[in-house]
Amino acid sequence: MRSEESWSRVDLVRCQEADSVSEKSIINVDEEDGGLQICRVCGDKANGYHFNVMTCEGCKGFFRRAMKRNVRLRCPFRKGTCEITRKTRRQCQACRLRKCLESGMKKEMIMSDAAVEQRRALIKRKKREKIEAPPSGGQGLTEEQQALIQELMDAQTKTFDTTFSHFKDFRLPAVFNSGCELPEFLQASLLEDPAVWSQIMKDTVPMKISLKLRGEDGSIWNYQPPSTSDGKEIIPLLPHLADVSTYMFKGVINFAKVISYFRDLPIEDQISLLKGATFEMCLLRFNTMFDTETGTWECGRLAYCFEDPDGGFQKLLLDPMMKFHCRLKKLHLHKEEYVLMQAISLFSSDRPGVVQRGAVDQLQERFALTLKAYIECCRPYPAHRFLFMKIMAVLTELRSINAQQTQQLLRIQDTHPFVTPLMQELFSSTDG
Repeated sequence: MRSEESWSRVDLVRCQEADSVSEKSIINVDEEDGGLQICRVCGDKANGYHFNVMTCEGCKGFFRRAMKRNVRLRCPFRKGTCEITRKTRRQCQACRLRKCLESGMKKEMIMSDAAVEQRRALIKRKKREKIEAPPSGGQGLTEEQQALIQELMDAQTKTFDTTFSHFKDFRLPAVFNSGCELPEFLQASLLEDPAVWSQIMKDTVPMKISLKLRGEDGSIWNYQPPSTSDGKEIIPLLPHLADVSTYMFKGVINFAKVISYFRDLPIEDQISLLKGATFEMCLLRFNTMFDTETGTWECGRLAYCFEDPDGGFQKLLLDPMMKFHCRLKKLHLHKEEYVLMQAISLFSSDRPGVVQRGAVDQLQERFALTLKAYIECCRPYPAHRFLFMKIMAVLTELRSINAQQTQQLLRIQDTHPFVTPLMQELFSSTDG
């Protein structure tokens, strides 16, 4: 029995030595080849260095728990000579702990509970920051893009009178009797051509527009359209709407002239681009003053409110213009994004009459890329990861509205004396 026991112990020692050598060689080879890492305690798949030794997650947790409990463990089997493998590591805690210590695991490297919680909080914060960070392609704005945005913002500040403080000498709507008697210029047109009235009814907006004017002395003047719903209620406001539109047109034209890239283009292309984009740029500026809840445009001392003849507001959303303003306003754009949209609209190479299409197309691409970079840099991700695509879709919708409005003005400009000379020039046809 003794000799058998002695042989068994010797054999066990030899086997352990062989396993140790084999384990070391495997680990070295795997580490050099960058392959699978082996736990130095049980031989299972390791996932990193823990307490100074390459171990698996199980042995890492076992060592931490054993050290924190500070209990004296005893081997119930072979008096401290148990073989520790992936299958047997749970059978003897004493021998497993001995193997951990022999492998080089250090008790002093175990973190306290407070330190563990602090580290977990740090990991969670980094994960959250990674989720909110822009995609890997967004490296922030380049110096050129920053200068581009700054030039546009300066041009906007110089040419956009948001308080309408310089909007003076405009025509106010005439107030007619309850029968909504037509102005003399329309009565004369009707006598010459009865089709004029039907054309006016077809081309004017199917909604009422009320106007509020705050005087410099604090007084308030309200204009409410007639109670009739036969389409005539828009007529008294047409001269005033022409004046406010012309005022906005002058602002966006000056905006374009301040931009150096625009001034570098031939004068013929400048005219063609302005004819095509002025109305779109005005709508973008008007949107910054729009209140989606009330359907009101606050333009300094002036306030315009679109009202449905039936008294509701939801029906107004069926109108393409109102639908556009509500959709754009809900994006909650920054001033920089609005001004970049204006530039993208202005530099559209497919406008009729543009000659240097290649140069204009490159400029538009530069503004579009700057807008994309601005969103990736200044907007939280992923909440606004689709914002750029939504803006481009809005610009496409804006082109469609522009085409519709241009066709309406072209059809009726000869019979509507309220159309200003600038409006006639902008909406006159351009030979492509």
